Amino acid sequence: MDLLNLLGEVWPHLVGFLTLLVAALASGHAILHKSDSRAAVLWVGYIWFVPLLGPVLYLMFGINRLRRRAVALRGNLARPPELPAATLGALPLTDALLPDAMHLRSLAQLVGRVVGRPLVGGNTVDALVDGDVPYPAMLSAIAGASRTISLSTYIFDNDPSGREFVAALGDAVRRGVEVRVLIDDAGARYSWPSIVHSLRHARVPVARFLPTFAPWRLMTTNLRNHRKILVVDGSLGFTGGMNIRQGHRVAEHPRRPVRDLHFRLAGPVVAQMQEAFAVDWAFVTKESLRGENWFPPLDANGSVTARAIPDGPDEDFEKLSLTILGALACAQTSVRIVTPYFLPDPALISALNLAALRGVQVDIILPRESNLPFVQWASRALWWQVLQRGCRVWLTPPPFDHSKLMLVDGYWALVGSANWDPRSLRLNFEFNLECYGPGLAAQLETLFQLKLETAEPVTLEQVNCRTLPAKLRDGVARLLTPYL
Repeated sequence: MDLLNLLGEVWPHLVGFLTLLVAALASGHAILHKSDSRAAVLWVGYIWFVPLLGPVLYLMFGINRLRRRAVALRGNLARPPELPAATLGALPLTDALLPDAMHLRSLAQLVGRVVGRPLVGGNTVDALVDGDVPYPAMLSAIAGASRTISLSTYIFDNDPSGREFVAALGDAVRRGVEVRVLIDDAGARYSWPSIVHSLRHARVPVARFLPTFAPWRLMTTNLRNHRKILVVDGSLGFTGGMNIRQGHRVAEHPRRPVRDLHFRLAGPVVAQMQEAFAVDWAFVTKESLRGENWFPPLDANGSVTARAIPDGPDEDFEKLSLTILGALACAQTSVRIVTPYFLPDPALISALNLAALRGVQVDIILPRESNLPFVQWASRALWWQVLQRGCRVWLTPPPFDHSKLMLVDGYWALVGSANWDPRSLRLNFEFNLECYGPGLAAQLETLFQLKLETAEPVTLEQVNCRTLPAKLRDGVARLLTPYL
């Protein structure tokens, strides 16, 4: 009885002590590991003002396990060995590197330090608009393959365009070509039945990136492979923002047309594309792609200087964000941006505004009608933050434009798979290229101006004159920006 009385007197003090201890440990973790001081303050306040429940919720949602899980999954993965093809044409940062844009030399130095890959010269980069142009070019390259084919995509639909690619890949396998196809598991579910079954029936080696329905994969559900890479014989590459689906064939008037931009590459930078695919393939299948069939010697093939920028929530975390911030800081005359989803974080908003305040002409082209209305609402809630400092926002008419492009000073271009949103820049595995050269930039500037001709400007007055329900709707959507 005395023991029970003692426990009755002690247990409230014990619970109080444990509550204080857990709160102290959780708040200490938030203070030490939260890079955003506002997030740290909010979590610390929640931990202390909501006893026990606050620390539990912080343990569940406040710790960035997504990034840590990705690092654990891929961090120890051995990269392919350094090959002559990977560094052929590597350029030193001399005054002769950028004769027409010397101020971008610091950008080249910054990206080199961030990415850890060399700039390589002697590349050809051709812009291919909508699926009507790149699909036939890609299928022709597959039909002409003699040794290897690497294909990575986010969405690979089981529709006429998807089945055309399956047939071409199956023919290549029957010719004795080594084929590897990597599809994101979430992207493989955009159509039913999945195209994976057709690929396996055609004897095409195919793998899914991070299956989403496995119980032990719940913590990696948000880690998606958004890269689009096709490399044929290790020497001809295609990349950009285009998935494989019928909607991209705009000229054939599909039910849901989608405009987009893709690129065909030749030259030494293709080895860096192949390396990115090989790392992903080894991660998923444990098979290492080596040898000259996959990494042949590559000769100079053009005048564009380029570098691959793989990005993801692992050892490549925030490499693309740092690249974009560096480009905005170096810009002197113009910044052109085309993106389907515009949800920049405070750092990117500040960089855009600072560029505009320095006298740089900043133009941002977005689709007037998004395929994701909720994302469009959240984006609209942010427009005033860039419009009030002098950036210009333009809206293009339907069909939905999925193109991704950034141009700086008519010389530097960033192309690839990434969007201007937190999911793309923090959670997805993306693949982009930085390209230096007035020829390619002029070609892309022409495409930008063509979009601008049909676009409508957005004014600060229009944004401010939205109805109160629309402002509330957009504001609520903006609160979920980190999850969109």
